[in-house]
Amino acid sequence: MRARVVVGVVLAAVVAVAAPAAPFLARYGAWPQRPDRPVTVLLAGVAPRYDDTAPVWPWPAKPEDYSGNTDTILLAQARPDGQVNLLSIPRDSWMNIPGWGYGKINGANPHGGPDMLIAAVQKLTGVHVDGYAFVSLYALRALTDAAGGITLDVPSRMKYDDNAGHLHIDLQPGPQHLNGVQAEGFLRFRHDNLGDIGRVARQQLFLKALAGQVKRPWNWWRVPLMLSAVDRNTKSGLDKQTMGALLGAAAGGMKLQTSTVPGTFGYQGAASVWNVDQAALDALVAKSFRDPNDPRFLNVAVVNVDAPDGSARRLKTRLEELGYRNVSIANGPRGPAATTISGTLAGRVQRDVGHGSVAATAGVPGADVTVRLGSDTPAN
Repeated sequence: MRARVVVGVVLAAVVAVAAPAAPFLARYGAWPQRPDRPVTVLLAGVAPRYDDTAPVWPWPAKPEDYSGNTDTILLAQARPDGQVNLLSIPRDSWMNIPGWGYGKINGANPHGGPDMLIAAVQKLTGVHVDGYAFVSLYALRALTDAAGGITLDVPSRMKYDDNAGHLHIDLQPGPQHLNGVQAEGFLRFRHDNLGDIGRVARQQLFLKALAGQVKRPWNWWRVPLMLSAVDRNTKSGLDKQTMGALLGAAAGGMKLQTSTVPGTFGYQGAASVWNVDQAALDALVAKSFRDPNDPRFLNVAVVNVDAPDGSARRLKTRLEELGYRNVSIANGPRGPAATTISGTLAGRVQRDVGHGSVAATAGVPGADVTVRLGSDTPAN
Protein backbone atom coordinates (compact mmCIF):
# COMPACT_ATOMS: atom_id res chain seq x y z
CA MET A 1 0.00 0.00 0.00
CA ARG A 2 2.76 2.42 1.01
CA ALA A 3 4.67 1.65 -2.21
CA ARG A 4 1.57 2.41 -4.29
CA VAL A 5 1.17 5.72 -2.48
CA VAL A 6 4.80 6.64 -3.17
CA VAL A 7 4.45 5.68 -6.83
CA GLY A 8 1.24 7.68 -7.04
CA VAL A 9 2.90 10.74 -5.55
CA VAL A 10 5.83 10.44 -7.97
CA LEU A 11 3.50 10.09 -10.97
CA ALA A 12 1.46 13.05 -9.81
CA ALA A 13 4.64 15.10 -9.48
CA VAL A 14 5.75 14.10 -12.99
CA VAL A 15 2.36 15.06 -14.43
CA ALA A 16 2.38 18.36 -12.56
CA VAL A 17 5.84 19.23 -13.87
CA ALA A 18 5.15 18.10 -17.45
CA ALA A 19 1.62 19.50 -17.73
CA PRO A 20 2.67 23.01 -18.81
CA ALA A 21 4.40 21.50 -21.84
CA ALA A 22 1.31 19.59 -22.98
CA PRO A 23 0.05 22.29 -25.39
CA PHE A 24 3.54 22.54 -26.90
CA LEU A 25 3.79 18.77 -27.41
CA ALA A 26 0.26 18.63 -28.80
CA ARG A 27 1.04 21.44 -31.22
CA TYR A 28 4.15 19.82 -32.68
CA GLY A 29 3.79 16.14 -31.75
CA ALA A 30 7.56 16.12 -31.44
CA TRP A 31 9.94 14.36 -29.08
CA PRO A 32 13.68 14.97 -28.77
CA GLN A 33 15.78 13.20 -31.38
CA ARG A 34 19.37 13.68 -32.47
CA PRO A 35 19.37 15.05 -36.04
CA ASP A 36 21.03 12.94 -38.73
CA ARG A 37 21.94 16.09 -40.67
CA PRO A 38 22.35 19.78 -39.85
CA VAL A 39 18.95 21.38 -39.19
CA THR A 40 18.75 25.15 -39.60
CA VAL A 41 16.05 27.40 -38.18
CA LEU A 42 15.47 31.13 -38.46
CA LEU A 43 14.67 32.71 -35.09
CA ALA A 44 13.37 36.27 -35.02
CA GLY A 45 12.20 38.57 -32.27
CA VAL A 46 9.34 40.77 -33.48
CA ALA A 47 9.06 44.34 -32.22
CA PRO A 48 5.68 45.37 -30.80
CA ARG A 49 3.48 47.81 -32.70
CA TYR A 50 1.58 50.61 -31.01
CA ASP A 51 -1.84 52.10 -31.71
CA ASP A 52 -1.12 55.71 -32.66
CA THR A 53 -4.86 56.42 -32.95
CA ALA A 54 -5.52 55.72 -29.27
CA PRO A 55 -6.65 58.71 -27.16
CA VAL A 56 -4.19 57.85 -24.38
CA TRP A 57 -0.45 58.26 -23.96
CA PRO A 58 1.71 56.25 -24.03
CA TRP A 59 -0.02 54.51 -26.93
CA PRO A 60 -1.08 50.97 -26.04
CA ALA A 61 0.42 48.02 -27.86
CA LYS A 62 -1.63 46.52 -30.65
CA PRO A 63 -2.61 42.83 -30.46
CA GLU A 64 0.40 40.78 -31.51
CA ASP A 65 0.17 39.57 -35.11
CA TYR A 66 3.93 39.07 -35.67
CA SER A 67 4.02 41.54 -38.57
CA GLY A 68 6.43 44.06 -37.04
CA ASN A 69 10.11 44.68 -37.64
CA THR A 70 12.39 41.81 -36.65
CA ASP A 71 14.86 43.52 -34.35
CA THR A 72 16.53 40.23 -33.40
CA ILE A 73 17.48 37.80 -36.18
CA LEU A 74 19.33 34.56 -35.46
CA LEU A 75 20.21 31.65 -37.70
CA ALA A 76 20.43 28.55 -35.50
CA GLN A 77 21.83 25.27 -36.77
CA ALA A 78 21.70 22.04 -34.74
CA ARG A 79 24.24 19.48 -35.91
CA PRO A 80 24.38 15.70 -35.38
CA ASP A 81 27.40 16.01 -33.05
CA GLY A 82 25.42 18.18 -30.61
CA GLN A 83 26.96 21.45 -31.74
CA VAL A 84 24.55 24.38 -32.08
CA ASN A 85 25.82 27.24 -34.23
CA LEU A 86 24.18 30.64 -33.84
CA LEU A 87 24.68 33.41 -36.39
CA SER A 88 23.45 36.83 -35.31
CA ILE A 89 22.30 39.01 -38.20
CA PRO A 90 22.31 42.71 -37.29
CA ARG A 91 18.88 44.20 -37.92
CA ASP A 92 20.40 47.09 -39.91
CA SER A 93 22.14 44.77 -42.41
CA TRP A 94 21.74 46.43 -45.81
CA MET A 95 20.98 44.12 -48.73
CA ASN A 96 18.92 43.54 -51.85
CA ILE A 97 15.91 41.73 -50.39
CA PRO A 98 14.17 39.35 -52.84
CA GLY A 99 10.73 40.64 -53.77
CA TRP A 100 11.30 44.10 -52.29
CA GLY A 101 14.63 45.69 -53.18
CA TYR A 102 17.39 47.33 -51.18
CA GLY A 103 16.67 47.93 -47.53
CA LYS A 104 17.47 46.91 -43.97
CA ILE A 105 16.85 43.23 -43.40
CA ASN A 106 14.62 43.90 -40.40
CA GLY A 107 12.06 45.47 -42.77
CA ALA A 108 11.54 42.25 -44.75
CA ASN A 109 8.89 40.83 -42.42
CA PRO A 110 6.55 43.88 -42.48
CA HIS A 111 6.76 43.93 -46.29
CA GLY A 112 6.48 40.23 -47.07
CA GLY A 113 6.07 38.19 -43.90
CA PRO A 114 8.15 35.16 -42.93
CA ASP A 115 8.65 34.05 -46.54
CA MET A 116 10.38 37.30 -47.48
CA LEU A 117 12.59 37.27 -44.39
CA ILE A 118 13.55 33.64 -45.00
CA ALA A 119 14.38 34.44 -48.64
CA ALA A 120 16.52 37.37 -47.50
CA VAL A 121 18.44 35.29 -44.95
CA GLN A 122 18.97 32.46 -47.42
CA LYS A 123 20.26 34.90 -50.04
CA LEU A 124 22.55 36.61 -47.54
CA THR A 125 24.04 33.44 -46.08
CA GLY A 126 23.53 30.77 -48.72
CA VAL A 127 22.21 28.48 -45.97
CA HIS A 128 18.91 26.65 -46.50
CA VAL A 129 16.36 27.39 -43.77
CA ASP A 130 14.31 24.37 -42.61
CA GLY A 131 11.79 26.35 -40.55
CA TYR A 132 11.21 29.52 -38.58
CA ALA A 133 9.98 30.74 -35.22
CA PHE A 134 8.92 34.33 -34.56
CA VAL A 135 8.69 35.28 -30.92
CA SER A 136 6.99 38.29 -29.40
CA LEU A 137 8.53 40.61 -26.87
CA TYR A 138 6.47 38.93 -24.18
CA ALA A 139 8.15 35.58 -24.89
CA LEU A 140 11.45 36.93 -23.59
CA ARG A 141 9.95 38.09 -20.32
CA ALA A 142 7.94 34.88 -19.85
CA LEU A 143 10.89 32.63 -20.77
CA THR A 144 13.25 34.39 -18.37
CA ASP A 145 10.77 34.22 -15.50
CA ALA A 146 9.99 30.55 -16.26
CA ALA A 147 13.73 29.85 -16.08
CA GLY A 148 13.79 31.42 -12.62
CA GLY A 149 15.59 34.51 -13.87
CA ILE A 150 19.00 34.63 -15.47
CA THR A 151 22.39 35.33 -13.92
CA LEU A 152 24.90 37.25 -16.01
CA ASP A 153 27.46 40.02 -15.84
CA VAL A 154 26.11 43.39 -16.97
CA PRO A 155 29.13 44.98 -18.71
CA SER A 156 28.30 48.65 -18.10
CA ARG A 157 25.75 51.07 -16.69
CA MET A 158 22.49 50.95 -18.63
CA LYS A 159 20.01 53.77 -18.15
CA TYR A 160 17.33 54.63 -20.70
CA ASP A 161 13.66 55.62 -20.70
CA ASP A 162 11.29 55.48 -23.67
CA ASN A 163 7.72 56.21 -22.66
CA ALA A 164 6.39 55.71 -26.19
CA GLY A 165 7.98 52.27 -26.38
CA HIS A 166 7.05 51.33 -22.81
CA LEU A 167 10.75 50.71 -22.19
CA HIS A 168 12.52 51.66 -18.96
CA ILE A 169 16.04 50.37 -18.39
CA ASP A 170 18.00 50.90 -15.18
CA LEU A 171 20.81 48.37 -14.67
CA GLN A 172 24.05 48.70 -12.74
CA PRO A 173 27.26 47.04 -13.98
CA GLY A 174 28.39 43.73 -12.51
CA PRO A 175 27.11 40.18 -11.92
CA GLN A 176 23.41 40.02 -11.08
CA HIS A 177 20.26 37.95 -11.37
CA LEU A 178 17.74 39.47 -13.79
CA ASN A 179 14.00 38.88 -14.00
CA GLY A 180 12.05 38.99 -17.26
CA VAL A 181 11.55 42.76 -17.42
CA GLN A 182 15.20 43.43 -16.53
CA ALA A 183 16.40 40.90 -19.11
CA GLU A 184 14.31 42.67 -21.73
CA GLY A 185 16.03 45.94 -20.88
CA PHE A 186 19.45 44.28 -21.00
CA LEU A 187 18.76 42.90 -24.48
CA ARG A 188 17.03 45.93 -25.98
CA PHE A 189 19.50 48.56 -24.78
CA ARG A 190 21.44 50.05 -27.70
CA HIS A 191 22.48 53.50 -26.50
CA ASP A 192 26.21 52.93 -26.33
CA ASN A 193 29.09 53.33 -28.76
CA LEU A 194 28.36 50.00 -30.48
CA GLY A 195 24.63 50.50 -31.03
CA ASP A 196 23.00 47.45 -32.61
CA ILE A 197 26.25 45.45 -32.68
CA GLY A 198 26.56 45.87 -28.92
CA ARG A 199 23.04 44.60 -28.56
CA VAL A 200 23.89 41.56 -30.70
CA ALA A 201 26.79 40.76 -28.35
CA ARG A 202 24.45 40.99 -25.34
CA GLN A 203 21.96 38.67 -27.04
CA GLN A 204 24.70 36.09 -27.44
CA LEU A 205 25.76 36.53 -23.81
CA PHE A 206 22.17 36.02 -22.68
CA LEU A 207 21.71 32.87 -24.79
CA LYS A 208 24.90 31.32 -23.46
CA ALA A 209 23.86 32.08 -19.87
CA LEU A 210 20.41 30.62 -20.49
CA ALA A 211 21.83 27.46 -22.09
CA GLY A 212 24.23 27.01 -19.17
CA GLN A 213 21.39 27.40 -16.71
CA VAL A 214 19.18 24.84 -18.46
CA LYS A 215 22.00 22.27 -18.46
CA ARG A 216 22.06 22.13 -14.65
CA PRO A 217 20.06 19.09 -13.45
CA TRP A 218 18.33 21.01 -10.67
CA ASN A 219 16.77 23.27 -13.34
CA TRP A 220 15.38 20.52 -15.57
CA TRP A 221 12.00 20.73 -13.90
CA ARG A 222 11.71 24.23 -15.32
CA VAL A 223 11.99 23.08 -18.95
CA PRO A 224 8.23 22.38 -19.39
CA LEU A 225 7.48 25.83 -17.96
CA MET A 226 9.93 27.37 -20.41
CA LEU A 227 8.44 25.48 -23.37
CA SER A 228 5.00 26.68 -22.36
CA ALA A 229 6.20 30.28 -22.02
CA VAL A 230 7.67 30.25 -25.52
CA ASP A 231 4.74 28.40 -27.08
CA ARG A 232 2.24 31.00 -25.85
CA ASN A 233 4.15 33.80 -27.52
CA THR A 234 5.37 32.28 -30.77
CA LYS A 235 4.37 32.04 -34.41
CA SER A 236 6.25 29.23 -36.09
CA GLY A 237 6.68 27.27 -39.26
CA LEU A 238 8.37 24.21 -37.76
CA ASP A 239 7.46 20.66 -38.71
CA LYS A 240 7.66 17.66 -36.40
CA GLN A 241 11.10 16.57 -37.57
CA THR A 242 12.65 20.02 -37.25
CA MET A 243 11.22 20.57 -33.79
CA GLY A 244 12.36 17.11 -32.71
CA ALA A 245 15.90 17.91 -33.86
CA LEU A 246 15.91 21.18 -31.91
CA LEU A 247 14.61 19.47 -28.77
CA GLY A 248 17.23 16.76 -29.23
CA ALA A 249 19.99 19.36 -29.37
CA ALA A 250 18.69 20.95 -26.17
CA ALA A 251 18.31 17.62 -24.39
CA GLY A 252 21.82 16.59 -25.37
CA GLY A 253 23.41 19.56 -23.61
CA MET A 254 23.84 22.26 -26.20
CA LYS A 255 27.38 23.22 -27.18
CA LEU A 256 26.83 26.78 -28.37
CA GLN A 257 29.07 28.48 -30.90
CA THR A 258 28.11 32.09 -31.62
CA SER A 259 29.14 34.44 -34.41
CA THR A 260 27.94 37.65 -36.02
CA VAL A 261 27.59 38.66 -39.66
CA PRO A 262 30.83 40.59 -40.34
CA GLY A 263 30.69 44.11 -41.69
CA THR A 264 31.13 47.78 -40.97
CA PHE A 265 28.96 50.70 -39.92
CA GLY A 266 27.81 52.98 -42.72
CA TYR A 267 25.01 55.13 -44.07
CA GLN A 268 22.41 54.93 -46.80
CA GLY A 269 21.25 58.50 -47.04
CA ALA A 270 20.56 59.54 -43.46
CA ALA A 271 19.93 55.97 -42.30
CA SER A 272 22.57 54.13 -40.28
CA VAL A 273 23.18 50.66 -41.73
CA TRP A 274 25.43 47.62 -41.36
CA ASN A 275 27.38 47.04 -44.58
CA VAL A 276 27.91 43.29 -44.80
CA ASP A 277 31.37 41.98 -45.70
CA GLN A 278 30.08 39.27 -48.04
CA ALA A 279 33.45 37.58 -48.61
CA ALA A 280 34.06 37.29 -44.86
CA LEU A 281 30.51 36.06 -44.31
CA ASP A 282 30.88 33.39 -46.99
CA ALA A 283 34.08 32.17 -45.32
CA LEU A 284 32.37 32.11 -41.91
CA VAL A 285 29.40 30.16 -43.28
CA ALA A 286 31.64 27.68 -45.08
CA LYS A 287 33.49 27.02 -41.81
CA SER A 288 30.59 26.85 -39.35
CA PHE A 289 27.37 26.18 -41.26
CA ARG A 290 28.27 24.21 -44.33
CA ASP A 291 26.72 20.76 -44.59
CA PRO A 292 29.30 18.45 -46.20
CA ASN A 293 26.40 16.79 -48.04
CA ASP A 294 25.01 20.09 -49.37
CA PRO A 295 26.12 20.70 -52.97
CA ARG A 296 25.14 24.37 -53.02
CA PHE A 297 28.59 25.49 -51.88
CA LEU A 298 30.38 23.54 -54.60
CA ASN A 299 31.85 25.04 -57.75
CA VAL A 300 29.49 23.88 -60.51
CA ALA A 301 30.43 24.23 -64.18
CA VAL A 302 27.71 23.95 -66.84
CA VAL A 303 28.68 23.03 -70.41
CA ASN A 304 26.27 22.95 -73.36
CA VAL A 305 27.31 19.90 -75.36
CA ASP A 306 24.19 19.07 -77.37
CA ALA A 307 21.32 21.00 -75.76
CA PRO A 308 19.06 23.75 -77.14
CA ASP A 309 20.56 27.23 -77.24
CA GLY A 310 20.33 29.05 -73.90
CA SER A 311 20.10 25.83 -71.86
CA ALA A 312 23.30 26.46 -69.89
CA ARG A 313 22.15 29.96 -68.92
CA ARG A 314 18.70 28.69 -67.90
CA LEU A 315 20.20 25.93 -65.74
CA LYS A 316 22.60 28.40 -64.12
CA THR A 317 19.68 30.65 -63.20
CA ARG A 318 17.64 27.75 -61.83
CA LEU A 319 20.47 26.41 -59.69
CA GLU A 320 21.13 29.89 -58.29
CA GLU A 321 17.44 30.18 -57.40
CA LEU A 322 17.88 26.91 -55.46
CA GLY A 323 20.69 28.49 -53.46
CA TYR A 324 23.79 27.40 -55.39
CA ARG A 325 26.49 30.00 -54.77
CA ASN A 326 29.12 29.22 -57.42
CA VAL A 327 27.71 28.28 -60.82
CA SER A 328 29.57 29.15 -64.01
CA ILE A 329 29.14 28.45 -67.71
CA ALA A 330 32.15 26.80 -69.33
CA ASN A 331 33.09 26.05 -72.91
CA GLY A 332 33.56 22.56 -74.27
CA PRO A 333 33.43 20.56 -77.49
CA ARG A 334 29.94 20.07 -78.94
CA GLY A 335 28.60 16.84 -80.38
CA PRO A 336 25.81 14.27 -80.04
CA ALA A 337 25.50 13.29 -76.39
CA ALA A 338 23.10 12.84 -73.48
CA THR A 339 23.33 14.86 -70.28
CA THR A 340 25.91 13.73 -67.72
CA ILE A 341 26.89 14.99 -64.27
CA SER A 342 30.32 14.19 -62.86
CA GLY A 343 32.33 15.05 -59.78
CA THR A 344 31.72 15.57 -56.05
CA LEU A 345 28.14 14.84 -54.96
CA ALA A 346 27.16 14.39 -58.61
CA GLY A 347 24.14 12.30 -57.63
CA ARG A 348 22.84 15.04 -55.36
CA VAL A 349 23.35 17.71 -58.03
CA GLN A 350 21.60 15.47 -60.58
CA ARG A 351 18.40 15.68 -58.54
CA ASP A 352 18.46 19.47 -58.82
CA VAL A 353 19.32 19.39 -62.53
CA GLY A 354 16.28 17.17 -63.03
CA HIS A 355 17.58 14.90 -65.77
CA GLY A 356 20.74 13.20 -66.99
CA SER A 357 22.91 10.51 -65.45
CA VAL A 358 25.95 10.38 -63.19
CA ALA A 359 29.17 9.65 -65.03
CA ALA A 360 32.73 8.97 -63.86
CA THR A 361 34.34 11.32 -66.36
CA ALA A 362 36.84 14.15 -66.03
CA GLY A 363 35.31 17.51 -65.28
CA VAL A 364 36.12 21.10 -66.11
CA PRO A 365 39.39 22.12 -64.37
CA GLY A 366 38.67 23.89 -61.07
CA ALA A 367 35.08 22.66 -60.87
CA ASP A 368 33.79 20.32 -58.17
CA VAL A 369 30.89 19.26 -60.39
CA THR A 370 30.55 19.42 -64.16
CA VAL A 371 27.15 19.28 -65.86
CA ARG A 372 27.31 18.51 -69.58
CA LEU A 373 23.93 19.27 -71.09
CA GLY A 374 22.95 16.93 -73.92
CA SER A 375 20.11 16.38 -76.36
CA ASP A 376 17.77 15.17 -73.58
CA THR A 377 17.69 18.68 -72.06
CA PRO A 378 14.19 20.25 -72.12
CA ALA A 379 13.87 23.26 -74.42
CA ASN A 380 12.60 25.51 -71.61
